[in-house]
Amino acid sequence: MRIAMFTNTYLPHVGGVARSVKTLEDECRKRGHEVCVIAPESDMAEEHPDVLRVPAIQNFNGSDFSVRLPSLNLISDFLEDFQPDIIHSHHPFLLGDSALREAWKVKLPTVFTHHTLYERYTHYVPLDSDALKRVAIQLATEYCNLCTRIIAPSESVSHLLVERGVTTPIEAIPTGIDTAAFAAADGGAFREKHRIPADAVVIGHVGRLAEEKNLRFLTEAVKSALGKHPEVWFALVGDGPEKQAMLDLIGSDQVVAPGSLHGSDLADAYAAMDVFVFASQSETQGMVLAEAMAAATPVVALDGPGVREIMEDGKNGTLLDGDASVEEFTEALSHLLTDADFRKHCAAGASATSAEYDRNVTTDRIITLYEDLVAAAAHDREEDFTPWDRLLNGIGVEWDLTVAKLAAVAAVVTATPATEAKID
Repeated sequence: MRIAMFTNTYLPHVGGVARSVKTLEDECRKRGHEVCVIAPESDMAEEHPDVLRVPAIQNFNGSDFSVRLPSLNLISDFLEDFQPDIIHSHHPFLLGDSALREAWKVKLPTVFTHHTLYERYTHYVPLDSDALKRVAIQLATEYCNLCTRIIAPSESVSHLLVERGVTTPIEAIPTGIDTAAFAAADGGAFREKHRIPADAVVIGHVGRLAEEKNLRFLTEAVKSALGKHPEVWFALVGDGPEKQAMLDLIGSDQVVAPGSLHGSDLADAYAAMDVFVFASQSETQGMVLAEAMAAATPVVALDGPGVREIMEDGKNGTLLDGDASVEEFTEALSHLLTDADFRKHCAAGASATSAEYDRNVTTDRIITLYEDLVAAAAHDREEDFTPWDRLLNGIGVEWDLTVAKLAAVAAVVTATPATEAKID
């Protein structure tokens, strides 16, 4: 198959979606499929013949994200050469619109992965408000119903989308990880490099350090744990606007913050941790939790979407209520830090859990989905499309995209099933 992926975030951008796209891209290629990626330009990106970088405003509004600029025929010409069999969109706006336009012109199947709860990221847009959150929810819902199939990264998100009024068939498939690489990592190498004593107990966190990740709560709990346990260190892996505030609040010399890590360096960081901490409630899946568990690192986390699917309280770590206090989180963390037997038990459970998230398992499921959709499309569509066919199809998709955006704007003043639905 020839697979075209459209994404608004892509390496070297740091974040779960960018890593998810890259993992799927690499795994599809390993299986003999051709893949191209359409993504925003980046000053730090390396050129690749199968990656089309489109003009974009980088670091929009001080964030890590890019906003694409109009580029007449650039994408169409690229795909005309590539001739995809299926299009996979990873966002419901910007390049997501382009994905639908290109697919509808020649009636290709379109898969959309609903990676993110977009309403929890509107603070990156000027004039953030509850009204803007409703727009984001409605826009994503309308977009889902223009696609052929939806992938939800967890059952929590799948159920939410149904409640919001998504009628397109949904499959819950988490992002896959390289469990073998994390299991074989060298935590001692990370500790040595960052001068962490070999016998220290290490709390760790990995992720994009941004406002929506509930990092103030996490930082206060870690600060409290460090104060109670002088032998404990904290490894903070990742970058983002909240990084310096976290370091200032903790105010300890027993903290290492190497920034964003990739590949074996990232795996070694996970392996160096004795306990992984996570407080975000804006997730759609527990990707970093699966990575930590693959390195046999137990987790302390708050209950939330995407987290509850992977966490098993008392088996692979400790899962607290979503409204737990900092003190309760600190107490659970202290238990894992000081009870070596319990920590060992949870480490074994974490390793077992991670097998469900192995990238071979999840990619096989996505490839099967692609094959089914491509076969069905080949049965239904005409062999060739004339310029007139493409024009009519193009007009059709523009109309539907316009209607979708009008429905999203209307959600500013009128409640809809989508904007009323809540995720627990």
